[in-house]
Amino acid sequence: MTARISDTSSNRASASDAAKKSGIKLVAIDLDGTLLDDSKRISEPTAAAIAEISRRGVRVVIASARPPRSVRHLYRELGLDTWQINYNGALIWDEPGSRVVFHQPMQPELVRLLIDRARERFPSVLVTCEILDRWHTDRSEQPYTTETGRLFQPDVVAPLEEFLNQPITKLLLLGDPDCIDQMTPLLSAGEGAEVSVVRTDPHLIQIMDRRVSKAAALKKVAEHYGVGLSEVMAIGDAPNDVEMLQIAGVAVAMDNAALSVKQAAEWVAPSNNDHGVHAALERYLGKRV
Repeated sequence: MTARISDTSSNRASASDAAKKSGIKLVAIDLDGTLLDDSKRISEPTAAAIAEISRRGVRVVIASARPPRSVRHLYRELGLDTWQINYNGALIWDEPGSRVVFHQPMQPELVRLLIDRARERFPSVLVTCEILDRWHTDRSEQPYTTETGRLFQPDVVAPLEEFLNQPITKLLLLGDPDCIDQMTPLLSAGEGAEVSVVRTDPHLIQIMDRRVSKAAALKKVAEHYGVGLSEVMAIGDAPNDVEMLQIAGVAVAMDNAALSVKQAAEWVAPSNNDHGVHAALERYLGKRV
């Protein structure tokens, strides 16, 4: 896909995308920095547009690094009934059915090795292990946290040995940004080839099985709904969205997106604070949204 990066007004003026509007049958949308503004809210025009395209039969799929519990209130706010992509694709969750559709965890021995490697150099690093939709940690004090951590308390606070005896959906390491800078290459060496190491925040490293990505999960979701990838629109802002945008028929980056995301997109929408998702849906799915 050839990237076309220009200012929003000239992007908006282009008529070359109009023919694609009727062909979109599924829209995959990232949450933080994309669908949500900086106050972690969905704008009224965007919510109304999602409701309208859902009425038309277009599937709207949330594709997020968050766990299901941290998406649930937004999913209900939008009235969605689709599968959702969680943990950057390590989990596909059927919210209406309250069931796991797909799960690609890491072996606990590998996770323990990575934790030991990190704490050998940085003993204060915080460890979060997500196991399906439950938060496990060995430290109750959480000076660094995630958006999910702001919404929920840990389900389990116990020594590592008590929960590193089962497959781990996602490992998160949190700490001072300088420590995280130094830690990232350590975790990508040796056995790190078996995992996907994602850095989207200065204080946070996210680690999943190496086969995990939003793109791989999106392929499974689209196949389930009988939708070809050429009929998919993907919208995102962070490096973990790039592969998802690359496989979609229509790829949209937010104006606040990382450069690599904009390079993977064919159109750059306004920012997440300026109703960017609404603008993308209006552009590709009709003015009435």
